[in-house]
Amino acid sequence: QVQLVESGGGLVQAGGSLRLSCAASGRTFYAMGWFRQAPGKEREFVAAVRWSGGTTYYASSVKGRFTISRDNAKNTVYLQMESLKPEDTAVYYCAADSRGYSGIYYFTSQFNYWGQGTQVTVSS
Repeated sequence: QVQLVESGGGLVQAGGSLRLSCAASGRTFYAMGWFRQAPGKEREFVAAVRWSGGTTYYASSVKGRFTISRDNAKNTVYLQMESLKPEDTAVYYCAADSRGYSGIYYFTSQFNYWGQGTQVTVSS
């Protein structure tokens, strides 16, 4: 049974940092990523990383502030978030792709496994 278990969310002041973790079990994946969803908004792409080779992808809104990384041995992906802004407030979801794509990772449809989400709140 595949499970994605997120941790690391919380409340932080603007300008602060948080690190999210997502531990995967049950199988290996071609890529893993993070999406977020704020109240009243659609789920949006944040970042993704290919398991083989480590190519990373970022949304323009987080590039330069967030860093996605993976630990192959632990089957875990991380999202280091720096210089957080109130507009980063959302539920953050871990996602994984078991089917494989050759292009850029960006769309929710490219990921077929999802975690339960973890709340990140950035106060001003």
